[in-house]
Amino acid sequence: MHNTPKVIVIILSYNGKELLDEAVSSYQSNNYPNFEIIVLDNGSIDDTYSWMGQNFPEIEVLRTEINLGYSGGLNFGMNYAFSERSAEYVLITNNDVRADINVISSLVETATSFSDCGFVIGKVYYYDNPKILQTVGKKSDPIRWNGGHIGNREFDNGQYETIETRDWCDDIYWLVKKELYEKTGGYDTTFFLQSEDYDWQARAKKIGFRIYYTPNARLWHKDSFTIGQQSAIKYYYNVRNPMIVILKHREPKYFKKYFWLHFRKDVILTSIKILIKSGEIKKSYFIWKGFLSGVRWGFKNKLFSVRHFI
Repeated sequence: MHNTPKVIVIILSYNGKELLDEAVSSYQSNNYPNFEIIVLDNGSIDDTYSWMGQNFPEIEVLRTEINLGYSGGLNFGMNYAFSERSAEYVLITNNDVRADINVISSLVETATSFSDCGFVIGKVYYYDNPKILQTVGKKSDPIRWNGGHIGNREFDNGQYETIETRDWCDDIYWLVKKELYEKTGGYDTTFFLQSEDYDWQARAKKIGFRIYYTPNARLWHKDSFTIGQQSAIKYYYNVRNPMIVILKHREPKYFKKYFWLHFRKDVILTSIKILIKSGEIKKSYFIWKGFLSGVRWGFKNKLFSVRHFI
């Protein structure tokens, strides 16, 4: 590769030191000639900072004294990488991953090939089933806007081998262009967890940036190790935050259509199913709590009108 802009890999970690060994080692093995790794210890209380110093003394560790959330923590890291370390791209990545040796070079090659590129993603496989895809991007949905994962649970037979744009994606890992960060300010910290990538993509697309997918970047993901795949807090944010994204970016007519589907299926039916299946009152409570929090946020920020509901 003749064009080798500086890339900083930011591995966000919150109480996940047991995951860092494989994540850091796999990125260290990458064949790209101009990159650095930063581990962002987002207010952990599991001695992540000391553990990194003992096991990876060559890796820089940024530490926040409190948990700033996914969006706040990564904004802190990106500001440092772009402003203080002169990065041209930042590769944001989870800590519960194993990266292929070609990840960085493949993402950069695609990013530098398209002037309108803001984000670049690649293939994500399930860690425990390494030939099965978790995602290669996401579809649009006529009601939910941000639709389901493309390729989810499919065996990789080479059916997604074209470099192309995507409507949406998941930020399990993605390469972010400095210009995009400067023009958008990064993640919106309204979204402490969940949907922060959805909102950022919506803002980026409004000003002309696009999301690109390359089949040449590959990564294996252990899937929601930090907050738990079915945790109550995840239910809370999964109900709250997508509603706020659509309220921020779409017209009242669209929101109304989404809102009543969301209320019926994601709140009422899901909470009833959880109670019937497992009797977990806490999860049902957090679903309703998240929904009401999203509604309150809309009223507090004076975004609602009668047209949003009737």
